Amino acid sequence: MNFSVFLRGKEMSKKKFKEKKAKRDKKERSGLYSSLIQFLEESNGKAYSVEQLIRKFGLKKKSLIEDLFKLLDVLIDDGVVQQLDNGHFKSAKRASTVTGVVDHVNPRFAYVTTGEEGKKDIYIRSNDLATAIHGDTVEVEVFNKRTGENPEGRVSTIVKRGRNRFVGRIELSRNFGFVVPDFKKIYQDFFIYPENLNGATTNDKVLFEVVKWADRDKSPEAKVVEILGKTGENEAEIHSIMAEFELPFRFPENVLQESEKISEGITPEEVKKRWDFREVLTFTIDPEDAKDFDDAISFRTLENGNYEIGVHIADVTHYVQLGTALDEDAFDRATSVYLVDRTVPMLPERLSNALCSLRPHEDKLTFAAVFEMDTKGKIHKEWFGRTVIHSNHRFTYEQAQEVIETGAGTFAEELKILNQLHHILRKERFKKGAVNFETTEVKFKLDERGKPLAVVPKIRKDAHKLIEEFMLLANRAVATYVFKMKKGEEKNTFVYRTHDLPDQERVEDFARFAKQFGHQLSIESTSISKSLNKLMDTIEGKPEQNVLQSLAVRAMAKAKYTTDAKGHFGLAFDHYTHFTSPIRRYPDMMVHRLLQHYLDKGKSVNKKQYEDKCVHSSEREKRAADAERASIKYKQVEFMSLAENKVYDGIISGVTDFGVFVEIVETKCEGMVRMADMKDDYYEFDEKNYRVIGRRRKKIYRLGDKVQVRIKRTDVDRRMIDLSFE
Repeated sequence: MNFSVFLRGKEMSKKKFKEKKAKRDKKERSGLYSSLIQFLEESNGKAYSVEQLIRKFGLKKKSLIEDLFKLLDVLIDDGVVQQLDNGHFKSAKRASTVTGVVDHVNPRFAYVTTGEEGKKDIYIRSNDLATAIHGDTVEVEVFNKRTGENPEGRVSTIVKRGRNRFVGRIELSRNFGFVVPDFKKIYQDFFIYPENLNGATTNDKVLFEVVKWADRDKSPEAKVVEILGKTGENEAEIHSIMAEFELPFRFPENVLQESEKISEGITPEEVKKRWDFREVLTFTIDPEDAKDFDDAISFRTLENGNYEIGVHIADVTHYVQLGTALDEDAFDRATSVYLVDRTVPMLPERLSNALCSLRPHEDKLTFAAVFEMDTKGKIHKEWFGRTVIHSNHRFTYEQAQEVIETGAGTFAEELKILNQLHHILRKERFKKGAVNFETTEVKFKLDERGKPLAVVPKIRKDAHKLIEEFMLLANRAVATYVFKMKKGEEKNTFVYRTHDLPDQERVEDFARFAKQFGHQLSIESTSISKSLNKLMDTIEGKPEQNVLQSLAVRAMAKAKYTTDAKGHFGLAFDHYTHFTSPIRRYPDMMVHRLLQHYLDKGKSVNKKQYEDKCVHSSEREKRAADAERASIKYKQVEFMSLAENKVYDGIISGVTDFGVFVEIVETKCEGMVRMADMKDDYYEFDEKNYRVIGRRRKKIYRLGDKVQVRIKRTDVDRRMIDLSFE
């Protein structure tokens, strides 16, 4: 071979090698560039040193390490990467932010709920909460990367603390104290200096106030505001529940003073403005222990053979005027709250138990819906307006039921006719698609100190249903009347009680579960109510009744107050409102005022203003329901703490990833068998099929299964019953 040709070939190989190497290096640099940007952007704001980045990308060549430095300089100049004071590097890309409320699910993580329809809650690890606690409004940086179904993020700013007063149990050491909060969704203690204990000692239940919120890794500081009593005492525990849900302990002095100044007398001038029913037979039917009677029924037979039935409701708004301290306080409370041993009323006693209470043998001012009905329950005429009544008799439900069953006693003929009409109205309602949920409720028999002696199921009979049916009739009629007052699109603003169609996905899950018990359910929106009613009839008296009923209720949407004139799915009414309980519900007071305003030919009121009031009322209603459940749970735990040590029959009422809930058949009390205590196997949660399955032995515990359990421990403080399977 010619030597010059050989050299030329070698030079060509070197050139190709250099070109290939340059291409490879360029590719590596290009790959490093994109990988570096992607890595920092997906690091969710975390910063890294150069050494960490070198290790991360496995850079061993000196040229690539030099390239990393050059790339970082370029990216900083371009505003893509930010260098911190400590020399570390992070992505300069701002994370998207959302604002929402913290729901601290368990010690490990929380969700931030935005309240925006269709948007998923943001998953937050507890370490990323930045001292925020349950109920706080926060701003969240949403990560660019997620590992689960929900977006993930970290709290960047605490916008607003949900509250700064809580209830808990004091624990003292030599130089300081801690208070352990009662509220299950707060997973930290609060530090208290001795000078802020205000006389509290170990095991006292106290109301405390935060004086300094925590920095990271430190407990917040607090001071004792009020000593509620010793842990475990009824008064202390009930006050604890009231404080936990921020229920008022007492009425403000100015509100009480206003209530005392209201005139009790009914003037002839006032009577002239009203339809006088004082000579018409009128009576009330209420629970035996009721103190306020806000509804009465009047009855008479007309000359044409039809019946005139009046639903008369306490005229609270005659006494409680807009703009007064009384009205403002009633709006803030929005509802009375019925705890196991007491009522937290919406109105002071002078109004609720005296002025507005439709007590027998007293003239009372009322607001009424009056109906002319024939023997077949058809309504021929209706009238709405203010009335004055004189109740002839006060029935308890038990007394009225006895008269209905025996056909003898006070006003036996009138009660018989009303009962026949109630059955007609009820049958018609279900024919139109109303859903029949008859869930079992319980009440406690308490001694004079509040200790539970027995758990008694509430039994609903015809007397209860009679009153319920006529109240439903009045509520529906008032809503329909106001809705139809104006023709066309523009309707009068009004307060409705609405109930949306159930969520389709939940209904499908429920139908799948019911099928495991051999029950078929139609999930078509046009036939679901009738199919549900058929199912409820089929399961009555069967072991799965309670479980399927409670699951069906969970599948339903929640009823709410709104100015939107939507229907009520559960009752199968096109329009529905709350008109019949103004002593205990503020929306009913709004309805009375609006109805009278429109009867007086007033113009439509501001929709936005009333919608805000509806939202507030719905929120207060939820608070009341949660507090009532907490008080029942407390009494259940206390009752079971006194129960004998024996094996109980139970039904699995709930399944979660941390345990199995069991309702004890004998007492209707619910406890939990913790997954950690199920030592015979490692159990895994099957969410879709409401069950847990043992990994090795394949033993299944399913919602609705009959089981036997024993009480393992009771914790009154946390309102929890721990059970073990037998």
